[in-house]
Amino acid sequence: MSKPKHILVIRLSAMGDVSMTVPVIRAFSNQYPEVKITVLTRAFFNPFFRDLKNVTVFNADVKGNHKGIFGLYKLSKELKQFNFDAIADLHNVLRSNILRSFLSVKQFAQIDKGRAEKEALVSGKIFQQLKTTQQRYADVFEQLGFKIDVSNPTFPKPAPLTKKLLEITKKEAKQCIGIAPFAAHRSKMYPLELMNEVISVLAKDYHILLFGGGKDEVAQLERLSDQFDNVINIAGKLTLDEEVDVISNLDVMLSMDSGNGHIAAILGIKVVSIWGVTHPFAGFLPFNHSLDSCLTADRTKFPKIPTSVYGNKYPKEYELAIATISPNEIIVKVKSVL
Repeated sequence: MSKPKHILVIRLSAMGDVSMTVPVIRAFSNQYPEVKITVLTRAFFNPFFRDLKNVTVFNADVKGNHKGIFGLYKLSKELKQFNFDAIADLHNVLRSNILRSFLSVKQFAQIDKGRAEKEALVSGKIFQQLKTTQQRYADVFEQLGFKIDVSNPTFPKPAPLTKKLLEITKKEAKQCIGIAPFAAHRSKMYPLELMNEVISVLAKDYHILLFGGGKDEVAQLERLSDQFDNVINIAGKLTLDEEVDVISNLDVMLSMDSGNGHIAAILGIKVVSIWGVTHPFAGFLPFNHSLDSCLTADRTKFPKIPTSVYGNKYPKEYELAIATISPNEIIVKVKSVL
């Protein structure tokens, strides 16, 4: 069977998982420039792919026009015009499987999520590094005949900041630290009162930008930033495109096991990540980073870590396991990479 000339790559959510496709697709487009890629994802995630060569993005409106089985059928009709030779399904969910059946493309490869290994990890049967998400993505392309080397990545240059972004970030000549203290689950979030201690020390020497999402997060970050001169809350003030611009200009990102760390990593920004009931062994280490960049909760006190892959399941007494990481450990780690 001949090698594909145009591949449909499917990854519809979530933010961190979609962003982690980028270094793999970038490496692919650099190593196989003769092959065209179309990424199927939500419009919100378009900024992640903006600098990739030979890559176009097609948006799936899974909550509107392409909702449900009839919506997926409509989506398949829209996609058939591109005459894809192959599908690389980096999601492997019901929606992507239904879509594939509608498209009837002969060459097809799908991510192996390693569920059995991850179950062994969270059950305590094993405690070792599993394959990274990026490697699992690369394996899908290898099934289609394209071996990808992600060991020498290239990254985009820092984006020029517009007048609006310069005014909002108040960016100075000082080194700039991004801090994203929130995550999808409380068990993955470093307590704000402890993060306050971290910020109070770092703000003496560095410019700090706070990242977050929902209304509650914005309000909490406003209260936090109001205490310091060198700390700016940018949560709720930027589009994702603008946020990517700002992140590309950071010197380091301090994040939880969450999307902001992954976004920074795919832009070539150093990341220090803080882990609670999850653990980097599950494969979600920020791209191009080692375990040395991670601060993990004390497993001598909380031996069941990781209690789950995503942090959504844990014994109640493990909720604040992340607090076993001291503010000083975080401060020392951040300063060590600057």
